[in-house]
Amino acid sequence: MHIQEAVASRHSIRAFLPAPVDGEAIRKVLTMAARAPSGGNLQPWHIDVLAGDALAGLKATMRQRVADGEPEPTEYDIYPPNLRAPWRDRRFQVGEAMYARLGIPRDDKAARRRWFANNYSFFGAPMALFCSVDRTMGPPQWSDLGMYLQTVMLLLRGEGLDSCPQECWAVYPATVGRAIEMPPERMLFCGMSIGYRDPEHPVNGLVSDRAPTQEWLNFRGA
Repeated sequence: MHIQEAVASRHSIRAFLPAPVDGEAIRKVLTMAARAPSGGNLQPWHIDVLAGDALAGLKATMRQRVADGEPEPTEYDIYPPNLRAPWRDRRFQVGEAMYARLGIPRDDKAARRRWFANNYSFFGAPMALFCSVDRTMGPPQWSDLGMYLQTVMLLLRGEGLDSCPQECWAVYPATVGRAIEMPPERMLFCGMSIGYRDPEHPVNGLVSDRAPTQEWLNFRGA
């Protein structure tokens, strides 16, 4: 797959087929993705992959945790506390577009919560990963995590696979930490679902808009 095609075809998939994922293909992807840029060559990412019984065990645990309705103390703000326009508007618009595809009206809060809970079963994906980082790392190294994960997602498209990056897992850092035996000096960043998209599910037709370039792009001398 050409790189432009991988970029254009990558978007967050929220309904996966149960078809298994080849572990060796994922190992190749995760290894190759380590060529992603990293300031000072620190390579601050740490990746844990779950499939089979390990993944099933975490899903079972999360069904109970979600039913209990008791999230854990988060260790970073997923969004700025006082998110303002235009960023707040973009977040609102993509959420409304998704729920419209699912036929869930804005006033049906219970149905929206039930749908959101699918995050914690990885939307049915047969494989998942978690990305964590040493607590001594700062914002520049967190940007390295993003470059690594974006490289992973593009390489997955090259293998015919799909993904969904999920920062919502930051709401359950202790539960995830136990599942992957994460040492206390590391901090959970996010999870990611990996598998084959369900082409029949309406939610997978959602491709979020991007702001027009005149809102964020400037050329000088070019």
